[in-house]
Amino acid sequence: MQVTELDLEAPDGAVLSFGPAPGGGPAVRSGDVYALVRLRGRPVATVMCRVPPGKAPADAVAAAARAALASSEPPASRGAPGDHPPGSDRPRPGPAATTEPGTSRTPGNRPPGSDRQRPASAATTEPGTSRTPGDRPPGRPGPAATTEPRTSRASVVVATRERADQLARALDSLLEQDHPDFEIVVVDNAPATSATQDLVEHKYAERVRYVREPVPGLAVAHNRGIAVADGAVVAFTDDDVVADPHWLTALTAPFAADPGLGCATGLILPARLRTPAQILLESHGGFAKGFEARLYDPARPPADEPLFPFTAGSFGSGANMAFRATALRDIGGFDPATGTGTPARGGDDLYAFVSVLAAGHRLRYTPDALVWHHHRETWQDLRNQAYGYGAGLTAYLTALLVRRPALLPALLRKLPRGLAHARTITAHREAAGSAVPGAHGVQDHPWPRRLSRLERRGMLAGPVGYARARVRVRGVALPWERRGEK
Repeated sequence: MQVTELDLEAPDGAVLSFGPAPGGGPAVRSGDVYALVRLRGRPVATVMCRVPPGKAPADAVAAAARAALASSEPPASRGAPGDHPPGSDRPRPGPAATTEPGTSRTPGNRPPGSDRQRPASAATTEPGTSRTPGDRPPGRPGPAATTEPRTSRASVVVATRERADQLARALDSLLEQDHPDFEIVVVDNAPATSATQDLVEHKYAERVRYVREPVPGLAVAHNRGIAVADGAVVAFTDDDVVADPHWLTALTAPFAADPGLGCATGLILPARLRTPAQILLESHGGFAKGFEARLYDPARPPADEPLFPFTAGSFGSGANMAFRATALRDIGGFDPATGTGTPARGGDDLYAFVSVLAAGHRLRYTPDALVWHHHRETWQDLRNQAYGYGAGLTAYLTALLVRRPALLPALLRKLPRGLAHARTITAHREAAGSAVPGAHGVQDHPWPRRLSRLERRGMLAGPVGYARARVRVRGVALPWERRGEK
């Protein structure tokens, strides 16, 4: 299935641009297509269609996109999220996105890689921590310019281990961000070779900072990134993504608009759907959380999410998240006994989301902040992910009970409904439904029995894995405490 993106002038308007997703493959041809639909640069929907032989792919996909947008609520009829007070209830629209203040800007004009003086308040002893954004690539129109709040300096942390080729692709996209003031920090987690260090120091010298973290685990690596980051907002993404040029601006702008915001997450779409394993993962839900901007406020729990805040998977994913640096450090960062690379297998992002909300901060999901994720390709990869999803879920819940026992009463009240929810999302499903792969909150695609069993086995193993991981990291202090760094 080919992955493409289509930009329309209006829901029924002309095609502004069309082509394969970044890093997704060659020119679009006849066959099955999964397409991101944009309106003047803004992501609004995904559609799936088939391009007949002899028909222009852009015309076929545009026809499917216009039909999908016509059947949903028109964007002009929706109120912008900023028109509602934080946490207020508002109608949940269809697939087209709303206009959110502070998330659009005009790209900078400085050429990629050019130097400029950094603000004195952001100075560090390491060179190459700042870069001026480059022009948007030709043919990739950005969202219409609006008046936005002042954007604070941001840090982008990418944790990696022995995947230099994928990392280079991610870094190239990060260096094309249109954010006016940011740094990139690569954390090399328990490296076995010097490949990552060689890549960063030789190809990206003075544009990307390299940091080594010898203790294995994604959460530990992220904490190391927090320790050296100098941005007021710290964003995190993975080494297997390609970031949209507007990603960082869209992800960080809400922090300037809302002083009570502690976390923001964004949209994750598949860069490729070439193998059955990739399509099955995306059909099971993938990482996408829909095209509606949403604010989660602990002072006003959402009425349509009775398990709030424990269904943290609905808030976002670790490949596309940002935190106010002070809020993240105040909660103690990520739990080092969670995450990939530990016996817990995951849950580090979910733990951080709930901890920020439990501390009284708000969390915003903004689909304008887009990254393209390269899903693993093989059946064994999918088996590992299914088990890891289950283990990470219960590991993060265990971490909450161990580190934040005040949440226990609320968790116990919601436990019966939570168990029913877990059974639903991990259930074996035979027949395919009509939803587009990755449609958020939809479970009507096939999910093989063996993967369902693996996911549930992982859920049983998660608490044990977390306990084992805690033993491994016992005595490991937070890096900003043990090393005296910011």
